[in-house]
Amino acid sequence: MIFRLSLAQKFTAVLVAASFACAGLAAAQQKPAAMPGAKSATTAPKKDEPQISAPHAILIEAESGSVLFERSADEMLYPASLAKLMTAEFVFNEIKQGRVKLSDEYVVSENAWRKGGAPSGGSTMYAAIHSRVPVADLIRGMIIQSGNDACIVLAEAIAGNEGAFAQKMTQRAREIGLSKSYFSNSTGLHDPSLQVTARELGMLARHIIRTYPDLYEIYGEKEFAWNKIRQQNRNPLLGTVDGADGMKTGFTKEAGYGLVGSAVRNGQRLIVVVNGLKNPNDRADEAKKLLEWGFRTFQSRVLFAEGQPVGDAKVFGGKNGHVALISEAPVRIMVPKAGGEKLVARIVYNGPVPAPVQQGQQVATLKVWRNDVLALQLPLKAAHDVEKGNLTQRAFDAASEMVINLFRSGAQRL
Repeated sequence: MIFRLSLAQKFTAVLVAASFACAGLAAAQQKPAAMPGAKSATTAPKKDEPQISAPHAILIEAESGSVLFERSADEMLYPASLAKLMTAEFVFNEIKQGRVKLSDEYVVSENAWRKGGAPSGGSTMYAAIHSRVPVADLIRGMIIQSGNDACIVLAEAIAGNEGAFAQKMTQRAREIGLSKSYFSNSTGLHDPSLQVTARELGMLARHIIRTYPDLYEIYGEKEFAWNKIRQQNRNPLLGTVDGADGMKTGFTKEAGYGLVGSAVRNGQRLIVVVNGLKNPNDRADEAKKLLEWGFRTFQSRVLFAEGQPVGDAKVFGGKNGHVALISEAPVRIMVPKAGGEKLVARIVYNGPVPAPVQQGQQVATLKVWRNDVLALQLPLKAAHDVEKGNLTQRAFDAASEMVINLFRSGAQRL
């Protein structure tokens, strides 16, 4: 059951408490939907939240995408080497699509050697100038050793030059749902235009883990040697946090110290992002604290089974006035083991939806808040076809739309 707000241009349906009695959801009509790009609250932590000092942070459960904790998660920040996650995703996708092979060998240009190799003074895999390096080793150099030279070699080989590769990175980011992040190089070396958000770093990490499970295993490797130089994985969570197996650290003077990490226990995986810390010890401690708190505090709850109707959407000009909405996968959310938190769910879509509507067409988004945190959002699709209505049905809907628009205009003038 939903409250239908008829023909509003930005249609927001509030799921009533009765629909979620078993899941502990309550309706709160007065709570506004989160606006895209809105800044996250940075208020003092509540007594049941972790006491952390990271300026930017988010903790996500990987399977459902549930947000367990966030702080300034939508503010733009400099990622430093955390940007290499996007470089890796692009390369991984090229491999998945068959355009790049792990056995391919790429030449280390003078540019890559000078900007990212031994002469650069930054993190490097020490690839020799003009040498040929297999993609499999470049990936390990990029992930385990955080080699800037490895990133530039990959970028130049795939796109011709690093600038063109960065444009492709940003385009690819949009394709996988990162709407705000912008990449200007493959390494994360400081550039004022290279900016991301903590939330989108978490989304990117989740995407890599779920889409490329075989390649993701590289993030858990403890060390890698190239050119007779052995380097340890820079991730401080490996070996110190139970179940930790990824992902990346970063630092520049402008960005501070940051980390994207992940750990799995008893089949449950959490992803943590922290950024803007003052030293590497703080970054490790803050990430550990959030992960331990998440595993200790939360458990998974199913709100809707796969294919179970979640609600419906208003249809304009169709044989039916509404279409049922479903999620293709079970709708899960993380809730505190101790209980006591209120969940609020809304179905949001632009409507009414014009007919015809095809089964499987994405129509709406389900948003679930846990207290003040937007804990979950996922797409809802049409459960069945809705064909165009006859002339009388379409005329009636058009007349209804006109009346409501006139009423709305009058209300705004008042």
